[in-house]
Order: sequence, then C-alpha cells, then structure tokens
Amino acid sequence: PQDWGGIIINGRAPINVGAEAEGEGGTGKYGGTDPEDSSGTLRYVRVEFAGFPITPENELNSIAFQGVGSGTTVEYVQTHMGSDDGFEFFGGTVNAKYLVATGIDDDSFDWTDGWTGNAQFLIAQQYAGRGDQGIEADNNGDANDAAPMSNPTLANMTLVGSPDSDKSDIGILLREG
Repeated sequence: PQDWGGIIINGRAPINVGAEAEGEGGTGKYGGTDPEDSSGTLRYVRVEFAGFPITPENELNSIAFQGVGSGTTVEYVQTHMGSDDGFEFFGGTVNAKYLVATGIDDDSFDWTDGWTGNAQFLIAQQYAGRGDQGIEADNNGDANDAAPMSNPTLANMTLVGSPDSDKSDIGILLREG
C-alpha cells in the first residue's frame, strides 16, 4: 500500500459542491453540467498498492471518479490492498459493473457530493487488520440537502468483513445527507 497515488478520473458531470471542485490531492478541476459526459473506458483493470494520505482530510484513493458522467464505461475493475478507499465517487452519474475491492485499508466503496449512477455486481472482501466500512455513503458534509442528492442504485452486491479486524465493523454506513 501507498506505492503510488492511484487513478483519478475528472469529468464534467454534475456535482453538488458548486459548479466545479478541486480534486483531492490537487488533481485538477472537475464537475459541470453534462450528465452524459464521457471520460472514456476503464475496462479489465487491476489497481494494486495505491492510495496515499496527503493529510487526514485529503487522501488519494485507489480509483477516484470525480464528476464522471454516464457516457464513461467502467467494467471489470479490481482494487487491491489500497491505502485509502478502493473506489470513491465524487458526484457524477457514472455507471459501473463488476467491481471488486480486496484488502482495502479504508472503505471499499465510498461516495459523496451527489453521485447518482448505478453499480452492479460489486464484491468487497476485507482482510485482517485492514478495512473500515464496506460502503461509506454521503451526500454533502457541509450542506446535507444539496442537489443533486447522492442516490446511486446498487444491485447484486456482496460485502465480506474480516472477523479478525477491529477496524472492519460496519457493512454499510449511510451518513451526512
């Protein structure tokens, strides 16, 4: 873990923290008005040993989707042994299928800032001494009722905690709006 920063994809889909936002770790501007924005294709990718805490409130994840639109294809992607979150969605409308998060140090799946996409066929397996929530779900920490409201649709999901970890305690944490 922490060998490298991870993958950050910045798109032009709606977010609820203003017209644009600055990505974690100074990774550039994202957000806009195009829910169908395309950031290309991420298919058959495995991201290992990524993620890096810059400060306690500013961390790089294994993969961050920042304002990514529904025109983007995300399928068959694994994050493994990441130092922060496995997959984090900062607003946007991106849809994803066949996501696997194994041995993640923080949350396997995390979203905030108005993500309204769909995700299907998700698996998370936490390892001993690692992991936090299987899912940590927020809308907007400063304005809980900000629009667009985080409201993804999830289907066919399995979350496996670790009985040998005192960190792995909550399967799904819904908070902040």
